[in-house]
Amino acid sequence: MKIGIIGAGNMGTGLGKCWARNNHELLLSFSRDENKLRNAAASIGKAVRIGSPAEAATFGDVVLLATPYSATPDAIRAAGSLDRKIVFGCVNPLRPDFSGMIVGTTTSGAEEMAKLARGARYVAALPSFAETLDTGATTFGKETASAFYCGDDADAKKIVAGLLRETGVEPIDAGPLRNARFVEPAMMLLIQLAYQLGMGVVGLKLLRAK
Repeated sequence: MKIGIIGAGNMGTGLGKCWARNNHELLLSFSRDENKLRNAAASIGKAVRIGSPAEAATFGDVVLLATPYSATPDAIRAAGSLDRKIVFGCVNPLRPDFSGMIVGTTTSGAEEMAKLARGARYVAALPSFAETLDTGATTFGKETASAFYCGDDADAKKIVAGLLRETGVEPIDAGPLRNARFVEPAMMLLIQLAYQLGMGVVGLKLLRAK
């Protein structure tokens, strides 16, 4: 599969490493510094291309949005038309200092970005922390963390679920895109536990009664 990645930070490169190991073709984009973009691509793999967000959008069967929330509107505008594209958004509307969320419960970052990415088949998902993606060690002992995804296009969700599974998590269908209003705060809780309370890398696990 061809995956265009918009966002060359820790999450974009971490997910890219997982997918490169599974022989997907990748194009990385969206950095103010071309040298940093080249270095990020090289850290993923020798075959990873670099380009503009518009080139990533054209290239990818799936387009990953992995940008800071405040930069995502510019990234979407730079991508150009995303009509009918599968967009995998892993953007959480966090304040820059991680002290809280910019939006939540009455709307979500995913819903707001989907409005900008007109016509896109937008699926929101929040994978494992970038630290675990970077090392490839995504399990917790014998346990596999759950990753929740949501969207309004069933076929697009299946494809994103498959890409999530390749990162070593258990994908959980959390329903329509509006449920990102509850998924995003759950990730905020993990961030608070990991960094503010010093618990280290943590994850969620969905348990079902038999």
